[in-house]
Amino acid sequence: MAVVLGIIAASVPVLLFNAWLRGQGEDETAVTAAWALGYADTQIGEAVTAINDLSTNGIDSCRPAQVEAMRRAVLRSGPFKELLLIGQNGQVACTDSGLQVRQQVIASVAATDRDILLELVRIGEGSERLLRVRKVGQADKPSIAAVIPTALLLPQVSLRGGRLDGAVRLTMPDGAVVSEAGKVNSEQEQRHVRLRSQPYGLTVTVSLPVGGLIADQDALRRIAMLVTGVTAIVILLFALRRARQPASGTAELAKAILSDQFVPYYQPVVDIQTGKLLGAEVLVRWKRADGSFIEPAAFAALIESSGLSLDLTRSLMRRVRDDIGAAIGKRPRVSVAFNVAPQHFDDAMIINDVGTIFDNSQIKLTQIVLELTERHRIDNLTAMRKTIAALQGMGCKVAIDDAGTGHSGLSYILKLGVDIIKIDKVFVHALGSEGHSKATIETLIDLAKNMRMEIVAEGVEDFDQVTYLRERGVAAAQGYVFAPPLPAGSFLQLLDAMEPVAEMVPAPAKPQRASSFR
Repeated sequence: MAVVLGIIAASVPVLLFNAWLRGQGEDETAVTAAWALGYADTQIGEAVTAINDLSTNGIDSCRPAQVEAMRRAVLRSGPFKELLLIGQNGQVACTDSGLQVRQQVIASVAATDRDILLELVRIGEGSERLLRVRKVGQADKPSIAAVIPTALLLPQVSLRGGRLDGAVRLTMPDGAVVSEAGKVNSEQEQRHVRLRSQPYGLTVTVSLPVGGLIADQDALRRIAMLVTGVTAIVILLFALRRARQPASGTAELAKAILSDQFVPYYQPVVDIQTGKLLGAEVLVRWKRADGSFIEPAAFAALIESSGLSLDLTRSLMRRVRDDIGAAIGKRPRVSVAFNVAPQHFDDAMIINDVGTIFDNSQIKLTQIVLELTERHRIDNLTAMRKTIAALQGMGCKVAIDDAGTGHSGLSYILKLGVDIIKIDKVFVHALGSEGHSKATIETLIDLAKNMRMEIVAEGVEDFDQVTYLRERGVAAAQGYVFAPPLPAGSFLQLLDAMEPVAEMVPAPAKPQRASSFR
């Protein structure tokens, strides 16, 4: 009874401190900027996907059948208003609607994918402006473009779903305003954050009222954990002295996290088509003070139920940054993946954590993959999608882990708009014995191809599995057939052997949504 009371008492300062921390207000301006940029990039990205698909299918003339194909594309996809073909003279040749209104180009910028051009256009003689996303084709053929209403490029509400307290602005490189939302309150001091889209060259500027913003959330959360952890331990020890009962497992885990006893291990991800090392998934081992190791199966459930998973993830991110950051930073094609609990996405905490921990790190945000398991139910898919879009706007990639084992199947994956699908090991292990495993894997492969997502096979343990996956076009895989999870030193040796820096060739520029494992 004394231990129970001690745990309850220990939870009080935890709750109070977390309430105080939230009361101070997270750096909402930076988070809103990342969210708005991700929102804009996602909308533009859908238009890019649509015009690329039409271009691949040979839509390059105003013949009725091709105009009808554009009309069908508008009906089934994208935030764009219409699709059109632009002639060699720069004028609209035809549209899916049959209406042809003069479009005057005000400003333009070339995307990272150099055959994509973003143009701010004025419609007719009026003041209406639209963003035209155009695929620059062959010189002797019209180019296909999608037109997006500028109001659809920015969120019109705050992260919490209410009215924006400040202003969000999207601009071209020359300063031309593409879209605006909200309004600046001139009577309040404003905090300004500016972010630039890596794939599309546009800039988002957010202005929100100053009010108790925290400069370094990561440091404060470490203090919070230290204060609450120490408080819990002191109270529990006092209770234990009186009751002479065993120590609390939760308190022991909290103490272990504080003392950095949880260490990252690295499961290599390999390109089974070329043999290249593509990156690694970060796993965890508990190295106790006496030097003994404890496998995750012994503590994973308690970590989740105790609410310590977020603190463990942050601890692992810091260790990875410090242990292998220099080596990963020299290899821009190599990625590092972290498992992230769904609750870490609540209130966009993960955006602040990733930005804070990897700020000024040699590991670029474009090298970070965040794996969200499908085994845990997500109640608010809309909020989750917004957070994922914001992370993608920052440069990170998001993966669905344990695909095929979760609650919502393929619709779950489609609604979240992730970059990578990871096939769960249970399907890979059953390849030789269960027909439904092959059907599931091939369905996921087809989905990934159609949605232009990367696919990674987990738990690959023999060469028959490698052959099966390779023959079906899967490139990335991980498992004991290649290497077990490795400590930092061994992984760095493997990295030097498989990806020596001297032989690295600079990667060509790619769109933001390109695979992080290729």
